[in-house]
Amino acid sequence: MPNKVSARVLNSATEVLRKKLGAKVVHTDAAMLEAASYDSSRISVRPAAVVRPTKRAQIGVVLELANKHGIPVTPRGRGTTLMGSAVPIQGGWVLDLLALDKIEIDAEAGLAHVQAGAKVGDVQRAAAAAGWFYPPDPSSKEYSTIGGNIACNAGGMHGGKYGVTRDFVVALKGYLPTGEFVEWGTATRKFAAGFNLRDLWIGSEGMLGVVSDAVLRLIPAPAARWTLLTSFADEVSAFRAARALFGARVQPAICEFLDRYSVECAERAMRTTIFPGQPGKPVILLELAGSEAELADAKQAVLAWARAHAVGHREAKTREEAESLWAVRRKCSGAMFQMGDAKLNEDITVPLGAYEEFAVWLEQLRVKSRLAIPTFGHLADGNLHVNIMYHKAAPRECRAAERAVLALMKKVVALGGAISGEHGIGLAKTPFLRMQHSPAQVRAMRAVKDALDPRGILNPGKMFDVFEVWKAPRVAVSFPWDHK
Repeated sequence: MPNKVSARVLNSATEVLRKKLGAKVVHTDAAMLEAASYDSSRISVRPAAVVRPTKRAQIGVVLELANKHGIPVTPRGRGTTLMGSAVPIQGGWVLDLLALDKIEIDAEAGLAHVQAGAKVGDVQRAAAAAGWFYPPDPSSKEYSTIGGNIACNAGGMHGGKYGVTRDFVVALKGYLPTGEFVEWGTATRKFAAGFNLRDLWIGSEGMLGVVSDAVLRLIPAPAARWTLLTSFADEVSAFRAARALFGARVQPAICEFLDRYSVECAERAMRTTIFPGQPGKPVILLELAGSEAELADAKQAVLAWARAHAVGHREAKTREEAESLWAVRRKCSGAMFQMGDAKLNEDITVPLGAYEEFAVWLEQLRVKSRLAIPTFGHLADGNLHVNIMYHKAAPRECRAAERAVLALMKKVVALGGAISGEHGIGLAKTPFLRMQHSPAQVRAMRAVKDALDPRGILNPGKMFDVFEVWKAPRVAVSFPWDHK
């Protein structure tokens, strides 16, 4: 339920907080409030104050005061989330962690000690400079923060071989909603002392506690990489070929799929045809990574696979050629706005055995909805980005998009998949949470939230309560889902 805190209490507590932490930490100017009012979901609600701690202990001060007065607190990194997870839907205070951005690499142990506000790309570069590799690589890595990645358990293109953020978090430090400091784990490879509350925080979208610091596991940087772009007659053929590749126990570092509609958009944007004489064919972009010896054997297996299944393939002989092949993947998402001025960007996950069935069903959805639905994603872990395109000024298309996303979620759950693979639930997917989880499962999650945050101050209104906040049942059409 929404936190009911009076304007008088909120204003008074904000003034107390400003006196405790200073005007350089507690901001109430219009520009700061506006910048913190929205994330990439474009849903916007202004907070009463933005708090940007410069020291870890200041987080505890904020939460202790907020818990005392029942003031909503929304943790925030750079706001790249597409699901509305960082929107201060009930006002209150935004806890902006960007100033906490230190990175230290323990080159001997292969660990990264980082603060929540550190950018993922900076962590990767710091690791690489020490001869190590941090694999999680969401497309927003040059903007998104480690804290935000932990909050939604972000993945990326390397997920199939290396795993997602959860697989690299060794330990966490942070604060409970009461303002009490806690540490979950230590900077060691093994830790079996008590309940694993570290993993409970990962993917909790800032609803159970605030991460201030993390210890991340690094792996040796691969000595060599090799890239291959393949094209297929249709989407079903591409999905069937991917299953054959994985069935042959080939594990590419990256296995990216783009359907024909995504490819057509990219080709128009680049003003070229990826495979001459074969415009608009679905593609799979593969990258192998490892030692030179590992790649020698794997390359031959992948080339044999391409000759058997693909209608065309292009091998990168150098890293420069590999970068040119990656252009189609980088261009496709932004180029989709040729098909509409708004999109519902759904990051569903489909089981490997259901790939072909899903491809057939998705084409039927395109025909039935009369909407463009370009789709791309990470085939090695089944995480597909289904982009339902529509025009905001066209009522029929808006209604069709609403029906299409509902049908998509039902189908994904029926196939044994997940309504979100890496974006989380936030506000935008709350209407579908109960499709994924039984009443008993939802009660269990609520029980955890209530136990750790009895006053409900941390990121309230997300995941469970959005129906009450938005006065649904019109919730599915109430959100400005025009992710760009």
